[in-house]
Amino acid sequence: MESLFWLHGEPQATGTLKASADDFRVVEDLGFAPDGDGEHLLVQVRKRGCNTSFVAEALAKFARIPARAVSYAGLKDRHAVTEQWFCLHLPGKVLPDFSTFALEGCEILNSARHRRKLRIGALRGNQFTLTLRNISDRAAVEARLAVIAEQGVPNYFGSQRFGRDGNNLIQAARWARDEIRVSERSKRSFYLSASRSALFNLIVSQRLSQRLATQVLAGDALQLAGRGSWFVANEDELAALQTRVDKRELCVTAPLPGDGDPGTQGDALAFEQRCLVGHETLLGLLRRERVEVARRAALLYPQQMCWSWLEDASVTLDFWLPAGSFATSVVRELITPLEQMDIAD
Repeated sequence: MESLFWLHGEPQATGTLKASADDFRVVEDLGFAPDGDGEHLLVQVRKRGCNTSFVAEALAKFARIPARAVSYAGLKDRHAVTEQWFCLHLPGKVLPDFSTFALEGCEILNSARHRRKLRIGALRGNQFTLTLRNISDRAAVEARLAVIAEQGVPNYFGSQRFGRDGNNLIQAARWARDEIRVSERSKRSFYLSASRSALFNLIVSQRLSQRLATQVLAGDALQLAGRGSWFVANEDELAALQTRVDKRELCVTAPLPGDGDPGTQGDALAFEQRCLVGHETLLGLLRRERVEVARRAALLYPQQMCWSWLEDASVTLDFWLPAGSFATSVVRELITPLEQMDIAD
């Protein structure tokens, strides 16, 4: 992450991220309400000091169902206070009495029947409340906050995607070179996800360094704001498309590489191919494992962003991010952390 380009220049102010779990709060926004009936049970949990899979296993044990019968929309940080939904498959079964559920650091907030299984990525976004402490330069942070609220930040995958000390990437490279065998499904998923995320970050960094993050190239894959769909920019429409990007109706995307057509053409495709030169090991792994290509917006715009200063050189930030985006990527553009708790889930 240290080598990635900053959109607004490297921050001059320092501060502490996650002095305690209470300084990093996340509330999951599914974007829908439970149906009220069905063979699944949605359970909302507030957790502290527990990772998502640990809580899922505890819920399965409590409900006396297999671990595979419990799902969730996404992982949440262990060293934080987070609210998220879990989905228990309970067809024809009596609902558990969650008043007797006991797991240190966890509290059941709500539960309701639902017709469909909750799957990875099936959420609208997350609401974050972060407190940054020991701010060295209040004026610099205040100015940078205003810029971020207006111009956004790079939509980088955060360091937690790559594991402690980048271990997921290290193991992915060893797997690609056939130095290890990876049979465990969760490890395969982590290693492949880390590989494509690192390559995405690399391409976004290169676009930023060349001032191309919001510049439409011929053949770019442009995403409709707030939606996952995208289309290719034709050369004869560049002026009109550039106007729509400037108005944030459209977003320039970068690839999550895999096996298949990356979606771009012409100048944009040539640019992405140049960025990936020298990274054939990870690319080869993604193709070998038939990972599907996807696209992701290059820039991220925090929504409903506001902040307030505390008396002890601390600032509390509130903002909403769409699913798959990282609050730590917002913080990266704001301060250089003095110290940080381990944020890998």
